[in-house]
Amino acid sequence: MEDTIKRTVARKLHDIINRMFPSHAFLDRIHVPYSTATFPSSTPKGASSVAIALGLKEHQTIKTLIFETDKDERVLVMVGGDQNVISGHLKKVIGSRNIKLASPEKVIQTTGYQIGSIPPFSWQPDGFRSFMDFDMMNEVTLAVGAGVWGNEIFISPPNLVIASRAMVVNLTNREKPVFL
Repeated sequence: MEDTIKRTVARKLHDIINRMFPSHAFLDRIHVPYSTATFPSSTPKGASSVAIALGLKEHQTIKTLIFETDKDERVLVMVGGDQNVISGHLKKVIGSRNIKLASPEKVIQTTGYQIGSIPPFSWQPDGFRSFMDFDMMNEVTLAVGAGVWGNEIFISPPNLVIASRAMVVNLTNREKPVFL
């Protein structure tokens, strides 16, 4: 009897979390394994702060960036928290010479989330392009935003590629070609 009650409570808690976090529900629906972690919502914004709070390397915390082109296209770019995108590499990947970071208003309009905890999956319409830096594939676990500041999702790089439907390209290493 006690085990049945525990399972029922756990199932109800899982359902509540899935309603609160569409990113969790999405991963459950597509059967991609993940785990979750929390950190104090008072933690300063930024990948380095999240890494410290979770006991990770800054490189493991994914920056989820939204760029826009002069063709009115927006794309998702994922790089390690300690990395910066090489503009020329991104231009080559996107196929546009005129790119810039999207404004906070356009990020919300595109993703439904505020900058700081954008999940890199669950909100993209068909045809939306996502890119992940090749260097991230060398990590065992990555941390991505769950949609609410203070909540992270731990996921393996291959599963992140599946969930985000990302193309893996070199966006951060000047010594290597863009398309590996």
